[in-house]
Amino acid sequence: MAASIELERRLRWADADAAGRLHFPRIFEFIEEAESELVRSIEWPMNRSLGYDFPRVHVECRFLRVLALDDPFRLRLTVGRLGRSSIRYDYQVFDTDGELAIEGTMTVVTLQNGKPVEIPRTLRAALSGETL
Repeated sequence: MAASIELERRLRWADADAAGRLHFPRIFEFIEEAESELVRSIEWPMNRSLGYDFPRVHVECRFLRVLALDDPFRLRLTVGRLGRSSIRYDYQVFDTDGELAIEGTMTVVTLQNGKPVEIPRTLRAALSGETL
């Protein structure tokens, strides 16, 4: 089973626009937070000590329901696909009623010295739920 993580949050004042709804670019900060927590949970170093970078190369987002100021929500981030050098994360955000409010994908590419490289074997195994 592919690696995944869920975060429970509440829409803060700083995350809302003047109408009191989620300010659309903030969703990407929540996704990055979830990605960091997922990577941390599989014990891959976040400090670049292994010499890899994972820049975003593609993001998609569909807003289906409004998240309003102070609303609780749950974000699920799952490894959707592992390519040779890319990782696609799929995410869903559920509102307080458990309804799907936001969904999308984020793809990162594995770089070393600024060039695409294969996803390291140990990282691939951890993200795909395999054991080495």
